Amino acid sequence: MAQKPSIPKGTRDFSPAEMVRRNYIFDTIREVFQKYGYMPIETPAMENLDTLLGKYGDEGDKLLFKILNSGDFLSKADEKLLAQKDSSRLTGQISEKGLRYDLTVPFARFVVQHQGELTFPFKRYQIQPVWRADRPQKGRYREFFQCDVDVVGSDSLFNEVELVQIVDEVFRKLGIRVIVKLNNRKVLAGIAEIIGESSRLTDITVAIDKLEKIGLEKVNAELLEKGLSNAAIEKLQPILSLSGTNNEKLDRLSYILASSETGIKGVNEIREVLTILEALELKTGIELDLTLARGLNYYTGAIFEVKALDVEIGSITGGGRYDDLTGIFGLKNVSGVGISFGADRIFDVMNQLELFPSEVTASTQLMFVNFGPREGLWCLKLATELRQQGLKVEVYPDSARMKKQMNYANKKNIDFVALVGEEEMKAGTVTLKNMESGEQFSVSPGEIAGKIRKRK
Repeated sequence: MAQKPSIPKGTRDFSPAEMVRRNYIFDTIREVFQKYGYMPIETPAMENLDTLLGKYGDEGDKLLFKILNSGDFLSKADEKLLAQKDSSRLTGQISEKGLRYDLTVPFARFVVQHQGELTFPFKRYQIQPVWRADRPQKGRYREFFQCDVDVVGSDSLFNEVELVQIVDEVFRKLGIRVIVKLNNRKVLAGIAEIIGESSRLTDITVAIDKLEKIGLEKVNAELLEKGLSNAAIEKLQPILSLSGTNNEKLDRLSYILASSETGIKGVNEIREVLTILEALELKTGIELDLTLARGLNYYTGAIFEVKALDVEIGSITGGGRYDDLTGIFGLKNVSGVGISFGADRIFDVMNQLELFPSEVTASTQLMFVNFGPREGLWCLKLATELRQQGLKVEVYPDSARMKKQMNYANKKNIDFVALVGEEEMKAGTVTLKNMESGEQFSVSPGEIAGKIRKRK
């Protein structure tokens, strides 16, 4: 007996009904991006490994999917490394490419490669899948879609404000209640400075970014393991537990970080962004969260994270400011800022909270029952006219039993069924059946579109 086929862990198939819902998310996000002047690009699924490695920190590099070289990939491998099973050093000899980990680094590569063709500030959005060799769990997949929006070539904090506006509008349109968490890597650098551990900023940010997942005790243990002194960890505790309003936290931070020029600059940037957002009177709540670190090495300024309020799941959107990401590819001093919407987690949240509009689940509005060749041809002609009027219409392909055709319509949640037999053809009418109410009525072909749209 043949083995039942399967897919890799951490990946998913999506049925037609699920894809209709996913496309609703993509279309909603894309529409908002375009309203703010962002234009689409796409980049390859795979990048050269030297493009990807070293951009996400050690932990991120471990999660890169590497692609074996074509042909006999072992032919050029060092026999000693093979014998030693030294996978880290061997990788570069047998793999030159990898699947993209996110859309930001490929975007930076794109900007550098095409800089002569772009107008700066360059505003782009990108909706494509990414891959991470992570341990699959609820809300965490190995293949997932990101919907990224970035602007490069501008230092203005108006860009950070605009990204929060986009977050506010997207989630209001999708009906998801969220909170935007905000921090700044300059503030984190200032904290590292005042506790005497400036050289360990990456270790500190990677650890405290896990605070919500593993708790303060385990974060402290990780910091100790990374080599921070007990005194430094002790100084960090009251900072991580700051409470109060955003302004109260900022006032306290201004006092704590008074001796750090970098830290104060971060505080002032946060204050300016919050002041502008307050004037815009957004509906979405914004919280200054000092434990927000986002463990990606390329962030240098503002960092964002968006959490759903009505369901337990990780962040559904995140991003931040990167001052010189393009510098690693040879284009210096080009600052950028962006955010990424996690489409798969948004999909899971909307499913769990039943937020999809009812019309999103209906792919076909009208199906013509097929009574035979003559009737079928008559229906095909009318179906063509109705499609030109913007309706979603199909004609059942076979003149099968009525029960079979009606079962098909029911299973596909089709709104209306059209019955056209010999009598209807002679009279030039159509019998419409509302599949929800069961009501049947006779209409002229010209009345069909109005009747179907009226139901909505």
